[in-house]
Amino acid sequence: MKVNTPQNISFKGLYNNKLLLKGLKCAQENGSLFSARTSLVFSLVARPIAILNTPKTDKENKKIACIKSIASSIAGYMIMFTASTPIANAVKKIDNSPKKYLSPTTIEHLKGSSKTLVKSKTYCTATRIFKLGTGLVVAVPKSMLTCALIPPLLALICPTTKNKNGSANLNKTPQTLNRQKSSVISFKGIYSGIVENIAKSIGKAIDKKPLQNFAQKIADTNFAQHIMSFTDVLLTASFIQQTKKSKKIKENRKKPLMHNATISTGLCITGGYGINKLWDKPTEKFIAKFKEINKNLPELEKYVEGVKIAKPALILGGIYYIVIPIISTFMADRTSADKSIT
Repeated sequence: MKVNTPQNISFKGLYNNKLLLKGLKCAQENGSLFSARTSLVFSLVARPIAILNTPKTDKENKKIACIKSIASSIAGYMIMFTASTPIANAVKKIDNSPKKYLSPTTIEHLKGSSKTLVKSKTYCTATRIFKLGTGLVVAVPKSMLTCALIPPLLALICPTTKNKNGSANLNKTPQTLNRQKSSVISFKGIYSGIVENIAKSIGKAIDKKPLQNFAQKIADTNFAQHIMSFTDVLLTASFIQQTKKSKKIKENRKKPLMHNATISTGLCITGGYGINKLWDKPTEKFIAKFKEINKNLPELEKYVEGVKIAKPALILGGIYYIVIPIISTFMADRTSADKSIT
């Protein structure tokens, strides 16, 4: 009988695991949504546990920090799903029919020495600009929704009064169901038209020489992490502004909330770049092994691109939602002048 020793244990199953492949494909096709999903998982479980276990910190400040974490991820996922899905589907259309959306000159230039356009590093970078750039576009709306969600979530999770309203009547008549079905069919037609128009607009943008040159210049850089970090800075700045203006968040809770967000983002970005650098060689080894085991996969290059996008998202998520909450909640509690509970 063969006994598995450390020398002969195989991790082949890890590299071709269906869940892993699905996750990498999601990261490649829609990096912004992948980051939002990662944040959602971390913020609903890991971060609240970390915050609630912060030592020597005001309970109310810990409570509102947890609510902010939950509100931020719910807001982020809702907005990101709505905004990024049409863009991701539009890029898929271009991937499948490049001649329909791109000029022959653009295809030839971006393709370079690659066998196909979708395997071109420059083309993948050009489309990634639009997929990851969604986070920048929705940063301000996300922070507004986050701030607006804090009071109702606080009331829902920590209620002070009972809700006396009766439950809504959920019975639906056949006529109502038919109207809903017609609405779904109608929406699908409208959505397809929206995706088609977005695909044409992205195609026209990629046809422009400046964008092609820019994509070529940043193809070998840590572009994914740069744009994620810049998005975090914009989100934090916008959230602080919205918190200052909010009339529904108690005044004595605003400073801890704003300090928590600032400290978290600062530590996350600085720590993220250092840890990301340390993981460069292990990631290269993982990619090499992944390519070797999955060499017959039709969309191998897409999965590899997914690894490069998932790496900074998971690193930043792990730091931001597990390591930093304890530090930022503790520091925010001490840097806030007014800690009295009202």
